Amino acid sequence: MTEDQERWAEAIAIERLHGERAKAWVAERVVALREAGDSKGVERFSILAARLEQLKFGPARGQ
Repeated sequence: MTEDQERWAEAIAIERLHGERAKAWVAERVVALREAGDSKGVERFSILAARLEQLKFGPARGQ
């Protein structure tokens, strides 16, 4: 499985676990990781946030 596929799988799992709160849950994780100085974690969860948006609204225009 590629890293991109892993992020998609994680986003789907987060959506299933947290439902309507998924976006907020990921945002909370980003804040906590930023406060902890975990730049890799912030990057990972920022990607997950984008994947959740794509799951909900489809790909961004121009892609």
